[in-house]
Amino acid sequence: MARRGERLRSDNPSPAQPCDAPGCEAAGEYRAPRDRSRLRDYYHFCLEHVRAYNQAWDYYKGMSTDEIEQNLREDSGWQRPTWPLGRLGHTKLNPEIFRDPLGLFGEAPPTPRKSAREAPPELRAALDLMGLGWPLEEDALRARYKELAKRYHPDSNGGDKSAEDRLKDINRAYSLLRKRLAVMAAEQAPPKSSASPSRAA
Repeated sequence: MARRGERLRSDNPSPAQPCDAPGCEAAGEYRAPRDRSRLRDYYHFCLEHVRAYNQAWDYYKGMSTDEIEQNLREDSGWQRPTWPLGRLGHTKLNPEIFRDPLGLFGEAPPTPRKSAREAPPELRAALDLMGLGWPLEEDALRARYKELAKRYHPDSNGGDKSAEDRLKDINRAYSLLRKRLAVMAAEQAPPKSSASPSRAA
């Protein structure tokens, strides 16, 4: 039994392939493609003749300029068919992904926005998601929620799953901020007097 890594030897090895070069009696140990249309069909050459064959090899020999150009185009796509974007039933791109609220890619000035850095840490993510700053008023929160809910509602986006997920996040953020504002309003309300009015004698 052969050891691992050893090649099995046959008692009757197959005779070596002769070199395909005319008049050469050496063994054809090296393969070379017959032509560009048969790259997996090989000549067998000795070392001297395979070097000469490779030196003279010209894949584009006999092709016109237009044929060479077409061949290069096919090679750039690994000989696979290509087609313009949108030809195979791709859905329409959501215009929301091209929105530029900060005006980074246009001439419009950035939209003024309050900083959320001074906000309580547990509210910063919700404020960023809603595009709001801190301190926050309930009317501004409600108006912003209506705007975002209308923009990301599934009916406005053709049932787009990403828009639906975004709306769920907006709902959670709105609920968190609304509860926090309600708690703050209750804490800032003046305390109710517990003394009962005195009765007239």
